[in-house]
Amino acid sequence: MTDQSGAGGAPDELEVWCAGEDWCPVTTTASLICRKWHPVIIHRLLEHGPSGFNELKTDVDGISSKVLSDSLEDLEENQLVVREILSEKPFRVQYSLTEQGRSLEPVIVAMRDWGLEHLTDPTD
Repeated sequence: MTDQSGAGGAPDELEVWCAGEDWCPVTTTASLICRKWHPVIIHRLLEHGPSGFNELKTDVDGISSKVLSDSLEDLEENQLVVREILSEKPFRVQYSLTEQGRSLEPVIVAMRDWGLEHLTDPTD
């Protein structure tokens, strides 16, 4: 992703390789959030608000520390999550959604609702 402060659109617009294609918005959104844990992390931050690393690790059951760290870094690079250092000793950080990240709420809610409607419990 490129610096959003330069020419080529409003500050919240993403510069993408497929610009102008009618399918580009779907592809771009998918590339930002459709990694295995990204929508779950965004969902947890939407539901619980700013969270520390260990809180997120607990809230996103089944994710390893390495994958969570890599996912948060990727979400931060894509300007969906911001990392704030709360203290140096002990070292504590807090992750929260940016305005752009919060704007994904309808997408995440639609994903959840679709899942609730179409997925079945394997134990049923």
